[in-house]
Amino acid sequence: MEKLKRSLSLFDVTLAGIGVTIGAGIYALLGIATQTSGNSVWLSFLIAAVMAILTGLSYAELSSIFKKDAGEFDYVEYAFNRKLAFVIGLMIIIAGIFAISTVALGFGNYLSEFIGKDSVIIAITLILVSSLINYYSIKEVSRINIVAMIFQIIGLLIIIFLGFKFFGNANYFEMPHGFNGVLQASALIFFAYIGFENIIKFEEETKNPSKNIPRAIINSILISSIIYILVALAAVSVLSWEEIGKSNAPLALIAFSEFGRAGFIILTMIALIAMGSTVLILLFTNSRLLYGMAEERSLPKIFYSIDHKTHTPYVAIFSLTFATIIFTSIGNIKIVASLTNISFFLTYILVNLSLLVLRYKKPYIERRFKVPLNIGKFNVPAFLGFITSLILLYHIILGLI
Repeated sequence: MEKLKRSLSLFDVTLAGIGVTIGAGIYALLGIATQTSGNSVWLSFLIAAVMAILTGLSYAELSSIFKKDAGEFDYVEYAFNRKLAFVIGLMIIIAGIFAISTVALGFGNYLSEFIGKDSVIIAITLILVSSLINYYSIKEVSRINIVAMIFQIIGLLIIIFLGFKFFGNANYFEMPHGFNGVLQASALIFFAYIGFENIIKFEEETKNPSKNIPRAIINSILISSIIYILVALAAVSVLSWEEIGKSNAPLALIAFSEFGRAGFIILTMIALIAMGSTVLILLFTNSRLLYGMAEERSLPKIFYSIDHKTHTPYVAIFSLTFATIIFTSIGNIKIVASLTNISFFLTYILVNLSLLVLRYKKPYIERRFKVPLNIGKFNVPAFLGFITSLILLYHIILGLI
């Protein structure tokens, strides 16, 4: 069988990793995160990054054991059983629904600040338009994603640039709600890191993947973290954390403080492009997940239906759209983002546990990459990934109570 060419270097995969990691989360949730972390919001990003690296290494080893298109379903089934794997499969679908709702509400919040319309109606309109694009044209999804990725990184670099002359203006260790508030913000802002686990999908086209995929995971998370931390430091240097926390469009507000309405419009447009494209991509990937699970008979066969004219999984697309609209109607971005992260933390807990179990259950199975720092068969980073996932899960639930 013909195989894909291994043409991607460590540099190439790292860049791709940054592309799938940096997303609309920071545009949508920075303001809410500062409400509990204050000027220490940068520390919240750092804590979230540590957890992402630990869990990312577990994904790297597990992906080196299984076939190229395997995922969390396969990991959990092999380590535990099919029933628990089915739960995880549903958890990932639910997380996708919540994630789309979160970003759509972020889009609605930014645009409502600009045009004064209801943010929930705007969010639902975006979801409907995105679902139609997914239904009619797959090519457009890819093109929009590339352009949007460039714009969203430019937007973050603008905020960092604006903050340079203000660095040192704030007490960056001010924690209005103590360290628990910082952890609650970490649990929420982790949304900005979701996507790092997809770096393993480049494995078959990467040179020396056993070394370069784990390195790319660490590099992309570190670089993304540096950008996020600099944005957070710049934000609280330009404006007080109280002002940022009250705004539905915090990055646009920062631009407004320096460049007036023109700056506000530019950052709002960049944020809208970033979040709009993210909704489009999430609808695409999650509808294909529904389709794939139906193909494997883990979901009803109807989700495996293909439209003969557009050649797209229309039942999966419009079912996902309907479910997303229901949760978007909640209208509270913090609640929906928290539900997203709860689903992902539960998934990461089981992924890390799967690695720990398979070290004992299948110790001699071939591993093209093995996570370092072991005590006998016991892997320390996977255990720490499990613990940090539990800690952030606790704090995200605490933030909802």
